[in-house]
Amino acid sequence: MIKDALLKVIFIPLLGIGLPVIAGIISYDLYSVPELIGANLFFILTSMVIWSGCNWIHLKLRPLYAPVSKMFSRIATVCFVSALYSACAGGLSSFIWIKMSRETFDWMGIYKFIAVCIASVIIFTLVYEILFLSKEREMDNKIVDQLDKERSQAELQALTNEMDPHFIFNSLNTLNHLILNNPQQAHLFNNKLAQVYKYFLINKTRELISLRDEMEFIDSYFFLLQIRHDNKLQMHVELSDEAHKAMIPPCAVQVLIENAIKHNEFTDNHPLLIKIVMNGHFIRVSNNAKPKPYVVNSTGIGLKNLSSRYRIITRKDIEIEKSRDSFTVKLPLIR
Repeated sequence: MIKDALLKVIFIPLLGIGLPVIAGIISYDLYSVPELIGANLFFILTSMVIWSGCNWIHLKLRPLYAPVSKMFSRIATVCFVSALYSACAGGLSSFIWIKMSRETFDWMGIYKFIAVCIASVIIFTLVYEILFLSKEREMDNKIVDQLDKERSQAELQALTNEMDPHFIFNSLNTLNHLILNNPQQAHLFNNKLAQVYKYFLINKTRELISLRDEMEFIDSYFFLLQIRHDNKLQMHVELSDEAHKAMIPPCAVQVLIENAIKHNEFTDNHPLLIKIVMNGHFIRVSNNAKPKPYVVNSTGIGLKNLSSRYRIITRKDIEIEKSRDSFTVKLPLIR
């Protein structure tokens, strides 16, 4: 129920004093001051009985119509039963008052008192329902927000876990090739891979990381790629002094670099140039586009994963720009 202590303190005495006056069943000039005080206390007691009874009715009937689709039926039923109860309580109270007072018995006065009681109860029932529905909606919104937060955290964990085997699979293939053909580079590659994977393990459960830290990781990651692809890969980076204040999801840039390598052809004469430029509220990761002429064996989780992580963490999304000669992804920066 709505916490209505303040409403009770204000309106029970007010209704107790006002209802008999409005109905015209009390004549103040017939009574002394002590008698008027007693009469007012009697009608205040009547008001309290009606108020408490209607509260009990609301409490018992409301659960029967919990679904929102039955809201009109719930309000109509509560109003009807409360009005019936107030008519009985008000009628009995008015009869008692007429019998013990100096008033002349008048059916019209009793009817008016009952009608005023019913009208007051219906008005306050509607007010209570509005307050209750507002509180109910507020609680529902809190529950939905909490469930949405928990769902987002679960989705984020699932999306983050997707990156682990995907990255390791590509790296182990590279390491396997180097072990067979160039053991010295394989040793160097293994050391760098350990550093990169350490970064991934430390930061995989974090939602955001500074752009500066991400780019230090990218330097090591790109070193591994250059060992594999020699001069076929180039990277150009432009960061401002604000890079340490900007935040992005961990491995966001790495996903885009990996995506560019996976879907494009590149040679010594036509290398793949990846540009990473910090521009205002975004960091732009672009590459010259030369799609492979065959279907790439891809899991399809790269950009989709990154987009989902951005929506879950920041309520923003990445922007993708495609042209004949280039492919660009703009990552929103969080400050």
